[in-house]
Amino acid sequence: MGLIEVEVMRLGLDRSSNAYVVILREKDGERMLPIWIGQAEAESIVIEMHHMHRERPLTHDLCKNIIVQLGATLLRVHVTRIVARTYHAELHLASRDGSVVADARPSDSIALALRFNAPIFVNEELLTTALLEEAETISEAATEQEFRPMSPEELKAYLENLRPEDFGKFRL
Repeated sequence: MGLIEVEVMRLGLDRSSNAYVVILREKDGERMLPIWIGQAEAESIVIEMHHMHRERPLTHDLCKNIIVQLGATLLRVHVTRIVARTYHAELHLASRDGSVVADARPSDSIALALRFNAPIFVNEELLTTALLEEAETISEAATEQEFRPMSPEELKAYLENLRPEDFGKFRL
């Protein structure tokens, strides 16, 4: 099973499903892997991509701080497989005591990889298979414009205008 290095090509909103999508593209290649992600992870990725400063650390900043304080570093991220339409990833960490592989969601893994400037790899089979499977879920009306990432100014305005009710209702 070959690993292909990818980079974050784009992050945007799929208006047909109103969900965020991060699109990974193979370095020096054309194949892509779209992964639908949550709003919090999308915001964290955009903030890091645009080098925006936050007064308090976000969850992914906290994770990076903990990893560094423990004397470790993130070497690389692997998006390993898809099971029941859910992608799985691994964080490959190194410390004084050896190496560790931790199971993680791709969205969290990407947010951390950006913070560590660590490479992201995808199993080659996912690039081919995922394009065929995911292409069916993207509406025909989805265009390049619909995947337009928010500018730093748009994201800042969006975050400043969030209200408690924007986070949904919670039930016990």
